[in-house]
Amino acid sequence: MRAAVLHEIGQDKLDVLDDIEAVGFGPGRVRVRVRATGLCHSDLSAMGGILPQPAPFVPGHEGAGEILEVGDSVSDLSVGDRVVLCWLPACRTCPACKRGQTELCLAGFMNAGTPNFKRPGGDVFGMAGTGTFTEEVVVDARCAVPIPDDVPFDIAALIGCGVTTGLGAALNTADVEAGSSVAVIGCGGVGVSAIQGARLKGAAEIVAVDPVASRRESALKFGATKAVSPDELPDVKQHVTAGEGFDYVFEVVGKAATARTAYENTRRGGTLVVVGAGAMDDFLQLNMFELFFDEKRILPSMYGGGDVLRSYERTISLWRAGRIDLEGLITHRVAFADINEALDQMRTGTALRTCIEI
Repeated sequence: MRAAVLHEIGQDKLDVLDDIEAVGFGPGRVRVRVRATGLCHSDLSAMGGILPQPAPFVPGHEGAGEILEVGDSVSDLSVGDRVVLCWLPACRTCPACKRGQTELCLAGFMNAGTPNFKRPGGDVFGMAGTGTFTEEVVVDARCAVPIPDDVPFDIAALIGCGVTTGLGAALNTADVEAGSSVAVIGCGGVGVSAIQGARLKGAAEIVAVDPVASRRESALKFGATKAVSPDELPDVKQHVTAGEGFDYVFEVVGKAATARTAYENTRRGGTLVVVGAGAMDDFLQLNMFELFFDEKRILPSMYGGGDVLRSYERTISLWRAGRIDLEGLITHRVAFADINEALDQMRTGTALRTCIEI
């Protein structure tokens, strides 16, 4: 079968091969035919070594498809079921899960160290224990979440990561207050989803901040009241908040420099939500006096900061009701053979989300 493989960390191109085999099928596992996958910036981060990931590996963690085979002891899935792939499944038994913080469950990360694929040259891993840039993948049954028949595969794929992360940051982690002021720094697919979440919660002002003009234009269509380049942020802060700072600032880039900017643009007593996934050696510097004196809340948001299964259901309900736009997030589509074109679209910022049809 075909899969897109990164042979070594640091390479910028994927190799689409046809000698890959999905492995690991057995009790508690399912085999999934991937029908659509989105490209998330975390895929690029893993390829570049910013996020830890053993290589060679098949990137991709935002996918949807249908069940081809069900292992023993799997009772809630059947062949033919339509599913979204969840890269962070909850075990429901660990201390984090029992506290209701299922997004902090480490069970899914344990899968990342076990190869999902093999080829004549040896083992191949799947990103975050999944690896959706492939025709088929074998995953733990908890990673395959059933979806209703009316949800297209491309929409379901987005729900698998970017939409859940962005919406959840606004709805779960920040719990944005109606009438508040919001700034979102970084307006790709996740940032735009955070904008939609802030709009749903009734934020009065939502300022989108991004260096790419096309993304700023898109942000306005998804609910931002203003869209500016990073250089324009000081002026809009003065105009919208009289210089005080925003009630909520979402950092959706994953860099210490933008997190520091986000902190400085959060009002005293306001909330900074860290959504972007950054590198382990990129340190955010804050002094002890400002932490005490400004009383700003710093809230990291892992995968939307809430129960993933409930978040999936909520997103589908909001989409059905026309309260959020998911189709509009897909700005580009490419064939599987042209997957490197999708990488370029993400790197240049020309795409919110590129759907890869497999």
